[in-house]
Amino acid sequence: MARTITYLEMTDPGELQPGRPVPTLELRRETGLTTLARTLQARVGAAHGWRSSTRTDQQWDELARTHPHRQYWLITLADEPIGITALEPHPGGEVEIRTFGLLPEHTGRGLGGHALTLTLRQAWATTPIQSPTVHRVWLHTNSDDHPSALHNYRSRGLRIHHTETED
Repeated sequence: MARTITYLEMTDPGELQPGRPVPTLELRRETGLTTLARTLQARVGAAHGWRSSTRTDQQWDELARTHPHRQYWLITLADEPIGITALEPHPGGEVEIRTFGLLPEHTGRGLGGHALTLTLRQAWATTPIQSPTVHRVWLHTNSDDHPSALHNYRSRGLRIHHTETED
């Protein structure tokens, strides 16, 4: 079955359209690719066929070694980890949202809009590489991801700039 990959971007922090606030929902930075970050990413991705759901420890270690600038942020609700996001700054002032998702038991509860708002704010606040400022935040999603993902991304102000179809 064909899979559609959709690339979205935001080129100004003023384009952010915040989701409904959730007072106890926060981002908490992890110091590297911790066991907790690995576990959360694997659990979030298992329902959507993400490679992270089946990585070995050796593959996780290789990922950490080859992507030293990637930041891992826990999405917490009342201090309980309920999801994960990963931000990766690229040369030239771009920040890619490499991972974003909630654990399955926390989807459909109205938390994703605020979690993405926090993630986008953090992406814009990330220290850029080889640029004085961040000028673009981007991500990709695909038709295997959560059914609300694309709608959430667009509702927060991200624009589609490219789509691909894989067989």
